[in-house]
Amino acid sequence: MKGLTAFKEKATGVFGGLKPNMEKFEISQSYHGGHGGYEEMEGGDREGRGPGGGHAYDDDDDRPDSPASFEEIERPPLRKIDKYCKAECPCMPARYTIATMACVGFMIAFGMRCNMSAAKLKGEHNGTVFMNWTVAVESHVDSSFFWGYLVTQIPGGFIASKFPANKIFGLSIVSSATLHLFVPFAMTLMHGHVVICVRVLQGLFEGVTYPACHGIWRFWAPPMERSRLATLAFSGSYAGVVVGLPLSGLLADTVGYQAPFYAYGVFGIIWYMFWIWLCFENPRKHPAISIPELKYIEKSLGESAHPTMPSLKTTPWREMMRSMPVYAIIVANFCRSWNFYLLVLFQSSFLKHKFGFKVEEAGFVGSLPHLIMTTIVPFGGMLADHLRKNGILSTTNVRKLFNCGGFGMEGLFFLFVAHSSTATGAMFALTCGVAFSGFAISGYNVNHLDIAPRYASILMGLSNGIGTLAGIIVPYALDGLIQANPTGCWTTVFTLAACVHLVGCTFYGIFASGELQPWAEPPAEEQKVWAPPPGAITNTDPSQAGMLGDYMKETSFGAPEYTEQSQMQQSSAISYGATGHVANNPFAMASGAPPIAEEDVPPTYGEVTNPGQYGYTQGQMPSYDPQGYQQQ
Repeated sequence: MKGLTAFKEKATGVFGGLKPNMEKFEISQSYHGGHGGYEEMEGGDREGRGPGGGHAYDDDDDRPDSPASFEEIERPPLRKIDKYCKAECPCMPARYTIATMACVGFMIAFGMRCNMSAAKLKGEHNGTVFMNWTVAVESHVDSSFFWGYLVTQIPGGFIASKFPANKIFGLSIVSSATLHLFVPFAMTLMHGHVVICVRVLQGLFEGVTYPACHGIWRFWAPPMERSRLATLAFSGSYAGVVVGLPLSGLLADTVGYQAPFYAYGVFGIIWYMFWIWLCFENPRKHPAISIPELKYIEKSLGESAHPTMPSLKTTPWREMMRSMPVYAIIVANFCRSWNFYLLVLFQSSFLKHKFGFKVEEAGFVGSLPHLIMTTIVPFGGMLADHLRKNGILSTTNVRKLFNCGGFGMEGLFFLFVAHSSTATGAMFALTCGVAFSGFAISGYNVNHLDIAPRYASILMGLSNGIGTLAGIIVPYALDGLIQANPTGCWTTVFTLAACVHLVGCTFYGIFASGELQPWAEPPAEEQKVWAPPPGAITNTDPSQAGMLGDYMKETSFGAPEYTEQSQMQQSSAISYGATGHVANNPFAMASGAPPIAEEDVPPTYGEVTNPGQYGYTQGQMPSYDPQGYQQQ
């Protein structure tokens, strides 16, 4: 123990000479979060169980921290813009800032999909066939976006795994927004063939947005916050329709059919500037994230600091294709996409042709169901996390309840829409049906992270790609039907939509799962977790008194017993702290400090030989497992 005490005193003396060009923080071993979970580590007269009276992140107050707790956390260098304006939103944590920005990005992406329907309705309102397009050309224009969107779904999962997912997400939306500026000009060329090519390119770029978003949450979403963070981001797709339908109709009616395309193109470029300023690949690369939030995210996700990314060869395709929970997600995605694209592409036509709404009226009234759904989606995410976190329902039951309940109620209300004879009754039923479907997003749309978090972006690309087929089929299936009978076809349209949802509800209820699948387990080398070396925690430090008791002596099955002396004499050095790889580390260059070599990580861990000696009873001893520390 004297060696560690001398080493600590030496380190304390050296810390005074640190260079000021980087922020460096040493985390206390007993630290578990500041006031409210996000305050910096400062003392103060505050109430709570955390340092300085703050609230702890978890209930495991007596647990030793992870390797990150013992190493220096070196902040990344500031960019030029960070010197003038800090890369943070003062009112929310970093992970919720990213979720909010992703939500706005989806709003722009899905708002752009509403522009074409508003432009076509404006042409019809003037008593002419829009751009003199035939029914076939009009169907090609409507579905061409999804041709490209389908192609990049699965490749998008690998791209998001290989490259920083935040950059992929941002580039996909800004590229599509830039192309959107050229759509009005392309519409006037070659009878619609040029605009079809432009929309295919837009689809190619936007096809990676959902896989990339799942790639972001792989590093940013604590397990018990997956539903709320993912649904907050994905709610932008429905909020985009809420804003896009009335705004597109208003701009097309007051300015011209070109105005919505120019407006959303500019919106996308402005959003991208804020995205690259505020959003980063993972918490360690964020220059302004608070240390408590950084530690909370990393500890909740586990201690695999450098997980290997899946590749085409390492992805278990055969097992994935035999997994019924995967098919449950795919079928649910297709069914939801059918109804979603039905409303995005034809809801305004439904209100105009059946009930005589004007273009701008159809946009504003049609946005009401999506407005309600936008509020339901994040609420459903929080409710789902509450049920899981408090052990009220298992993850599997939560996913099935939310998905089947949402799908079933939407299908039922769509039957009312199909047989409604008044605009009030139709809009009431449509609003209720779309609102209930918001709960389904906390079912199938985050289920990838439950069954295979390692392959979540790939699974999202696969399921969303199949769902995109609905966006291709719907225009071809309905355009001719609407042209032939624009007033009386809607009973058939909404009855078919209700049947699609009921099929998805049944299939998901039977085959879905919320448990990690055997084929999605991480490799054995990534399941090794760190435990504090024997002798690293002592009673010599008064700050540790009452926290962990005396030194915890652990042995491994079939392995020699580790002691402080054997640790100091170890020849091989594998660094789990900051002594080997952090630039300008004072420990590595401290004169007179004895060299410290750390032991290899044992593959398994034994039991404490005499827990009573250190103030523990057998039931109180902490243990370590591959999913992170859990208090036994």
